[in-house]
Amino acid sequence: MSSQPPPEHIPQALAEPKSARSLPLVWIVPAVALAIGAWLAVSHWLERGTTIIISFRTAEGLQAGKTKIKYKDIDIGQITGINLAPDLSGVIATAELVKGAESRVVADTRFWVVRPRISGSTVSGLQTLLSGSYVAMDVGKSTERARVFTGLE
Repeated sequence: MSSQPPPEHIPQALAEPKSARSLPLVWIVPAVALAIGAWLAVSHWLERGTTIIISFRTAEGLQAGKTKIKYKDIDIGQITGINLAPDLSGVIATAELVKGAESRVVADTRFWVVRPRISGSTVSGLQTLLSGSYVAMDVGKSTERARVFTGLE
């Protein structure tokens, strides 16, 4: 006869209870990175200012990503893109202003490129020799807001 115990006396292995966690620990780092990335994207989007379009006769002195827009010698924006006008009569500059400057961009606001100029006995724009050309802005008196402008020469 066999020396094995009868089947009712065989001990049964206890099943380990499953963890209450449904998300493995390894996914916490990517989840945190995704949350930080989303927060940075939303905060950048919320801090963006107004985008405007200015048409000029030429792109002389303008560089996308470098040319600043100044009001009373304070940087309030930057040229972000320069393209030819659809009728090839000039250029279209896209600019992004800092947040808070949108209240100063009204229908009769004027923009022009400041560059060094020598004419007759007058010399102007000498500060641009070292810093480069920039777009100057003069706020108008209108109360009507606008997003498309024609630059002065």
